[in-house]
Amino acid sequence: MGTTESSNPNRALTDTRFADLSPPLSDEVLAALSISGFDFCTPVQAATIPLLCSYKDVAVDAATGSGKTLAFVVPLVEILRRTTSIKSHEVLGIIISPTRELSSQIFHVAQPFISSLPDVKPVLLVGGSEVKSDMKKIEEEGANLLIGTPGRLHDIMDRMDILDFRNLEILILDEADRLLDMGFQKQINSIISRLPKLRRTGLFSATQTEAVEELAKAGLRNPVRVEVRAESKSSGCSSSEQTTSSKTPSGLHIEFIKCEADRKSSQLVDFFIKNKSKKMIVYFMTCACVDYWGVVLSRLAALKGISLISLHGKMKQSAREKALASFTSLPDGILLCTDVAARGLDIPGVDCIVQYDPPQDPNVFIHRVGRTARLGRQGSAVVFLLPKEEAYVEFLRIKRIPLEESPCSEEALDVVPQLRAAAKKDRDVMEKGLRAFVSYVRAYKEHHCNYILRWKDLEIGKLGMGYGLLQLPSMSEVKQNSLSTEGFVAVEDLKLEEIKFMDKNREKQRKKNLQVKKDMPQEEKTRKAKAKSVPTVMKKRTAKQRRAVQSAEDDEELTRDYRLLKKLKKGAIDETEFAKLTGTEELL
Repeated sequence: MGTTESSNPNRALTDTRFADLSPPLSDEVLAALSISGFDFCTPVQAATIPLLCSYKDVAVDAATGSGKTLAFVVPLVEILRRTTSIKSHEVLGIIISPTRELSSQIFHVAQPFISSLPDVKPVLLVGGSEVKSDMKKIEEEGANLLIGTPGRLHDIMDRMDILDFRNLEILILDEADRLLDMGFQKQINSIISRLPKLRRTGLFSATQTEAVEELAKAGLRNPVRVEVRAESKSSGCSSSEQTTSSKTPSGLHIEFIKCEADRKSSQLVDFFIKNKSKKMIVYFMTCACVDYWGVVLSRLAALKGISLISLHGKMKQSAREKALASFTSLPDGILLCTDVAARGLDIPGVDCIVQYDPPQDPNVFIHRVGRTARLGRQGSAVVFLLPKEEAYVEFLRIKRIPLEESPCSEEALDVVPQLRAAAKKDRDVMEKGLRAFVSYVRAYKEHHCNYILRWKDLEIGKLGMGYGLLQLPSMSEVKQNSLSTEGFVAVEDLKLEEIKFMDKNREKQRKKNLQVKKDMPQEEKTRKAKAKSVPTVMKKRTAKQRRAVQSAEDDEELTRDYRLLKKLKKGAIDETEFAKLTGTEELL
């Protein structure tokens, strides 16, 4: 197939200019695009903008980093531009996204375009601040475009009768699969039920799941489906470079490093040292893991001078915003985070993505690596896997995510002694390490790929060494399931109670607590111990509580029956078995 000369040097963009789209965009929007440096459309923008501007509903399935935000912001602004005589509390547009960070990013990306609409007042509605302050702001200043997370949007709609949705023009659901994964189905259904049916709706997602399909049926009227895939070199090609449809951006190279759990932290530090001039995002399984590695890695002499910034969902909103702003402004450095930063966030200049822990949900893998190699740029990603997790590579290849193996570094410095030394020196490090370890083991049990990442195969002895633990914690999960503790060498002559906090105030409080416990009469100690072991007697439930419990049980039963129905349709079970499992055998 021959190639044609293109006036556009960026392979991630089409040859279609925004100025050439039909129906044509307004001069104000074209000016805002030009000022922001956007002349040519990405494939998803070229396909989606004309459809939404022509009053079509769209269900868009596009690879991460493909420019989806502008694909709905531009037509939204064009649609609102056609509206005349807007009232202060008349809501004409809503954009819903799963996280506070993504909602904030959309709000700021949209700002230059919305500012060309003098009568339209945009409002950002996310958690982390008092809902009353949002309500006061809306009452005083008005609101015509709502951008936010489902929880806060639903809360505002519940509390405020002043908002008028009767003339709503457009609803956008961004990262729709993630919205549903995070349990926002009820809020989204409730929001949609209050909106007029004669509206434009855009459903944007990098992965189309069954739940997204159901949402499309409920919220969209005869949607036009837009599917945009990146082209990437298929692995295993030698002389001829064939290209295959891939879920990853074309400029992204993904590797995996296979190593034992007790060597994993040393390999990570070695990777940091060798790539110290790069801007990296490192993903961990839990918030406690981010807290621990953020503290302990900063104590290593080998990483001195490298900026380490932590970000996770349990941090206060102001701290999250500060962390994200700090990392965004850095030319190089490392962001340690959970999947709160896996979706939609467009952080400029990210060179490399490191997945220290594979995500619980394999669909999140593609979103993590999509933080680099955005819009035609080059980027790399690496995932650390235990030897027993190697089948995960083939699983990802089946999902059209190609990986190449990178060998373990033989010259990597063993950092475990330094991790342990930091734990001995500061009780904060020791306690964070224990919490991180326990949270990781428990989260691993919840892996969606538990047939590949088998919890009972976890070698927690080696894992504990890799975490730099001084002793393995006593966990019921470990005792009951006989997980391997081989490879763990406990620190000799260790008295955990003698390890002090470096923070003087915390140490002072700890000593005070110990003294109170020591002075407590034996009878009081016995009573408290018994109170802990005896389960709390349930108080009599109110009618409202009983209804809530019943409703939850009904939802659970419906979900179970729906799963069984899917199995029946696939032939995994027969009708007799289905009837028995659903308790309907007497009806057959």
